Amino acid sequence: MLRIMVCTLVAGALAACESAGPIAVGQARYEVSGVEEGDMLKLRAGPGTGYTIQAGLPNGTVVRVKECSRIGGTRWCEVALDRTPTMTGYVSQTYLTRL
Repeated sequence: MLRIMVCTLVAGALAACESAGPIAVGQARYEVSGVEEGDMLKLRAGPGTGYTIQAGLPNGTVVRVKECSRIGGTRWCEVALDRTPTMTGYVSQTYLTRL
């Protein structure tokens, strides 16, 4: 009985996170998309174009979004690469599609 109650609570908490939308804090998986051919989405050291570019992410790259916030007119997301979670930085949410 205790196990059923715990599982129900966990399922409810996960459902609440899912319904919070694309800027919810968590580890939701997103794919880089909409970047023009021959270009890459810049993974930056901070939330803005003034920060150092750490890497270029081509379309199809899967990232885990930690959290997003609006800075000026852009929503910046702190992400970690799905396959290399120690590689972290910030990208524009415009180029992320939820998986």
